[in-house]
Amino acid sequence: MARTHNDTWDLASSVGATATMIAAGRAMATNHGLIDDPFAEPLVRAVGLEFFVKMIDGDIDFSAFENASPERMQAIIDGIAVRTRFFDDYLVHAMNAGVRQAVILASGLDSRAYRLPWPAGTVVYEIDQPQVIDFKTTTLAGVGAEPTATRRTVSIDLRADWPTALRAAGLDATAPTAWVAEGLLIYLPPEAQDRLFDDITALSVPGSTIATEYVPGIKDFDAEKARELSRPLREQGVDIDMPSLVYAGERNHVVDYLAAKGWGVSTASRAELFVHNGFNVPAPEDDDPLGEIFYVSGTLGS
Repeated sequence: MARTHNDTWDLASSVGATATMIAAGRAMATNHGLIDDPFAEPLVRAVGLEFFVKMIDGDIDFSAFENASPERMQAIIDGIAVRTRFFDDYLVHAMNAGVRQAVILASGLDSRAYRLPWPAGTVVYEIDQPQVIDFKTTTLAGVGAEPTATRRTVSIDLRADWPTALRAAGLDATAPTAWVAEGLLIYLPPEAQDRLFDDITALSVPGSTIATEYVPGIKDFDAEKARELSRPLREQGVDIDMPSLVYAGERNHVVDYLAAKGWGVSTASRAELFVHNGFNVPAPEDDDPLGEIFYVSGTLGS
């Protein structure tokens, strides 16, 4: 079913299921040692999608799936590992520079508030739909997890007035903020992407930081190719049909848009992150509907 302006989801369907898929990847990537996310596995198990539970248990024979060879799946897991490490390192660097509040937009099953070594006095705000926030909070409490920073949740859809809700939750708009928009932009219409960055900039003071990614391939996204790639998931009962979840077509270049707003930004491609972290760069896949991903980080100037 195509996206609508007021659609909702849980962590087993639609956009929510992609968050569970990424969490399953983090659970598997944790075994490599590049990242350490001990909460990904219990969260995935609690969602209860059988395919992802079997995946983290090593009970899926990917060689039996078309377009899902073990080599390809390993490259995907490695990609999740380097992506996670990029955002982890970004936040640690921001805190080392003196920032003491972070905002994780569309936080999904992100557990950074529980697992990163936050300095004393740090406040981490998580924004997502109410049912997603409630699920994660309850599940992690059930396994005895406690945040390593002051965690404040903002239960609101990003299509609503989240800046007002964030301020009401305690965000200090006069102090620098570290913003994270991970795995989010392709699920936003082009105008909503611009509005997100406008709102972030309006809530930021010089010294604030931002990290996100840019996927040039979303402009000429091949829906049929993407639907074919996600077919094995649907056949296993996973409600992920990428063409119906993303917003394809022209949109502003993330780097250019942020630069025009006063952010000094830099980028690193996924391939560069593979090399930086000691992984072999996977060969480009001709049937990849999105292509290369560029990870973006920056600081707001005066």
